[in-house]
Parts: sequence; C-alpha cells; structure tokens
Amino acid sequence: MESCLMLCILVVLIGCLTFPLEILSWGSMALIPFASVALPILLACVLVGNLGVSVTEVAIDALVAEYGQKNKINGLQSYAFMALAAGGVLGNCLGGFFLLKTRQPKFMFLIFASLLSLQLVSSLTTKEESFSLPQSLYHHEPLLLTIKKQFSDLILAVQGEGVFRSLSWVVVSISMVPILSGSLFCYQTQVLNLDPSIIGMSKVMGQLLLLGVTIFYNRYLKTISMRKLIGIVQILYASSLLLDLVLVKQINLKLGISNSIFVVCSSGIAEMIAQFKLLPFQVLFANLAPPGCEGSLMSLIASALCLSSIFSGFLGVGMASVLGITSVDYTNLPVGIMMQFLAALVPVFWIQNVPTSISFDGKEKKTGLSKRRRKTRRVGRVVFNMVLVYRRQRESEAQR
Repeated sequence: MESCLMLCILVVLIGCLTFPLEILSWGSMALIPFASVALPILLACVLVGNLGVSVTEVAIDALVAEYGQKNKINGLQSYAFMALAAGGVLGNCLGGFFLLKTRQPKFMFLIFASLLSLQLVSSLTTKEESFSLPQSLYHHEPLLLTIKKQFSDLILAVQGEGVFRSLSWVVVSISMVPILSGSLFCYQTQVLNLDPSIIGMSKVMGQLLLLGVTIFYNRYLKTISMRKLIGIVQILYASSLLLDLVLVKQINLKLGISNSIFVVCSSGIAEMIAQFKLLPFQVLFANLAPPGCEGSLMSLIASALCLSSIFSGFLGVGMASVLGITSVDYTNLPVGIMMQFLAALVPVFWIQNVPTSISFDGKEKKTGLSKRRRKTRRVGRVVFNMVLVYRRQRESEAQR
C-alpha cells in the first residue's frame, strides 16, 4: 500500500517542464479575449497544451516502470491505470459541472490553469532524491557519452526477446484503424442535435468503465493467456465500432433507446476498450525492460503509441475526404464505419506476434539454459571417460 501511495504522489508531482506549457495554453484561452476566437491562436494553444500532456504521459509511463522494478512490484501499471481513470472521472465531472453552471468555457479553462499552477509549485518544491529513484549508471560521465550509451542500451532493449514483435503489433493495430471521431462528433451535434454535454458524459462513462475493468483485470484476468486476452479485446474493439453504425442507421430508436443514452453508453464502451488494450502491453514491456533501461524503453514505447494515434487520426481525415464525408453530407459515413471495423479486425490475423505470457520469468530461461549445459557436461564426461578407458587398455596391451 505504501508503494501504491508513493506512486500516486509521483504521478501527481511529475511535470516540472510540461506544466508550464499547459498553463500557457489554457491560461491564454481563459485570459486573452481573442485567443479563444481566432482560429490560428486557438489551434496554437491546443497544440502547446497537447504537447505538455504528451510529454507528461511519456514521463509517467517511464516513472512507473522504474519505480516498479526498483521496488519489485509486478503489474504496477494497473494501479496507475486505476489512478488515471479515477482522476479522469473526477476531472470530467468537475469540468461538466462548471460548464453547465456557468455556461462559460473560459471560466473552466481558468480553473484548469489554476490547478496546473498548483501542481507546478508542488513539483518545483519537491526534490527528486526524496523518492529514492534509481540513478543512471552514466550520471558521472559527459552528456554526449551518456546519450550515446543510453541509446545503445535502448537499441539492445528493443531488439530483446518479445519487445520488438509485441511493440510492432500494438503500433500497427492502432495506426491502421482510421479514426472518424471528428466526423462522428459533427454528426452527433449537427444532425442529431445532441448537446455537447452528452459527449462529455460519454467520457465520464468511459473512465468509469475503465476503472472497473482495470480492477477486474488486476484481480481475475492476470492468469489468462495474454495472446488470448488481447485477441478478445481486439475483436471487442472492432465490434464496438459498429455501435456508431447503429447510431447512424438509427436502429437504437427502433429498440426504444434514445440517442443521448445510446451515445453515452456506446462511446464510453468504445473508449474504455481502446484504452484497456494498452494495459497488458505496458505490464509486459515493464517486465521485459532490462535493469537500468526501464525509463528509456517505456518512453520510446509511449512515444510510438502517441505517433500511431496521430497517424490513425490523419488516416481517418484522409478516408473521410476520399469518401466525401463533410459537415453537410454524411451519406458515406456508414461506409467509413464499416471500413473502420474491417481494419480493426486485420491485426487479429497476426496475433501470434503477441506472447502468450504477460510475465517474463528469467529463472525459467536460466533453468533451461542450465539443463542444456548440464546435458553438454554429461556428454562431455561420457566421451572423456571413454577416452580414459581406451587409453588404459592401450597402455595395458603395451606392457604385455
């Protein structure tokens, strides 16, 4: 429990370099009048804010891996998922509450920037040595030499057993699915006339489901084969994309389910499955990371996942443009959803790249190696004894 509490404190206090970017972004939209109106400035603020969030997520993944290996805590990533899901539920609820009460997004931006400022002050006043994090093996060497050695260690770690194939599978499974979230959002708000607060409630539902599923996974699903679990999750994710087709065809109304309730539930389920799919991989990579390279490896993996999500978004924009899906024409939106579904099923056909076990037991490998060495030694002893017997026979014959 103390280790989990320490992890939560670390996750909250991380970000001395990234919080200023987010404060600059959200604070500008809250305090500068034309920042939230002019499209170029608004895009720049969102870009800077997302940059800070991405760096923070990468640092958190690396920190969790290092802390887990130092304290020999297996599956610490599941507790981090619980903490992030609980924080997401609380943050979405507070944001929705202030937005409904004030009807002024600038007020919500100001509150968010204030909370980030408090986190920045806490991070600046906390010494990293107080958490007893592992020190780098090269911290006394020159910077360029340290970077070179760290990069060399990272290349060896990526080429290690199970890392490259698993990383390739999860990156391809994300990047090859075109995301139509922008088109669906416009369809829900402009055609179905749903209130944006409904979309926000779907985020809360997704975080709640993620929290519950993570707890269930931590207690009951760890013993299941990872390959089987990931295959089931990928099929469920592809099936959840078809829920958007049900909404577009208005099949839910025929079943007596209103659009608002259906969007909250279906979008929450799809978001939960998409996020939960990453949890077993993060636990796997943390177990496979060699000592001293946990942070670098997890940072690389988190960066690869961010890039795959970006590529998936661009692929969705390109597919929407090819299909002619615009803000006034959603005729081919069902076709795009079906293409999403088929693309999400393709990674299942090379699921063999995912290992069957989520934990890498070095003792078994050493045991197997020692058995081979013992077998070799036994063969050597047999041959050596035969040579001795033959030599003694020759010596006795010569004496006669």
